[in-house]
Amino acid sequence: MKTAAAFFDIDGTLYRQGLLSEVFKKLVKYEIIEPEKWYNDVRPEYLKWDKRKGNYDNYLLKMASIYIEAVKGMHRSQVEFIAKKVVEQKGDRVYTYTRDKIKWHREQGHKVITISGSPVELVREMASKHGFDDYRGAVYKLNGDIYTGEVIPMWDSDSKKEAIMDFVYKYNIDLSKSYAYGDTSGDFSMFELVGSPVCVNPTRELITKALKDERVKKKLQIIVERKDVIYNLTAENIQILERVVK
Repeated sequence: MKTAAAFFDIDGTLYRQGLLSEVFKKLVKYEIIEPEKWYNDVRPEYLKWDKRKGNYDNYLLKMASIYIEAVKGMHRSQVEFIAKKVVEQKGDRVYTYTRDKIKWHREQGHKVITISGSPVELVREMASKHGFDDYRGAVYKLNGDIYTGEVIPMWDSDSKKEAIMDFVYKYNIDLSKSYAYGDTSGDFSMFELVGSPVCVNPTRELITKALKDERVKKKLQIIVERKDVIYNLTAENIQILERVVK
């Protein structure tokens, strides 16, 4: 018998910022990444995004590229320790809407799965903390217990699509009865595959793609959570947004 599933992105969808940024700060604190890397390379991209003049994905990709170099040569136990500490200290900093949806899907008997572009060590900790049945994250390759500097990404649409299809086979999932929650363009393939896609505080790039795709648009829900208010946008609101983003 087929089952329904709910696929959740983490960064910006469940967690209120990016988990990788928290790990990055720890690596700077422990002097694994030089502070200059933050100030000279990452911070300019962050400030562009913070002032709404840049792209959030560019900020994350810049951070990821430095992270790849930083973990090269590190022992698995070091990264796992940092991941555990980050989730212990920051793991509750989540959106109310998404946290409650995880609970609701579990009550419905759905498979609850997270597919995230964050390092798999972080994703594993968040999956355990928030009760996910399974998870997939970016895999930073190891030679024995030492990181090589190579990565198998999970932040792009193609990778997330492949991950979902693996889970479909593993759990006998009916995608037409399933849900997907995401906030950036990397989550778009999840929206194409499921019957109920939900944009959670979406980037301009994601909402533009979603509204231009008639198949996605007609089944799309948009959630915006600000302060202690959750806005559930209707089809009429989506039409207004479409005119704004053109």
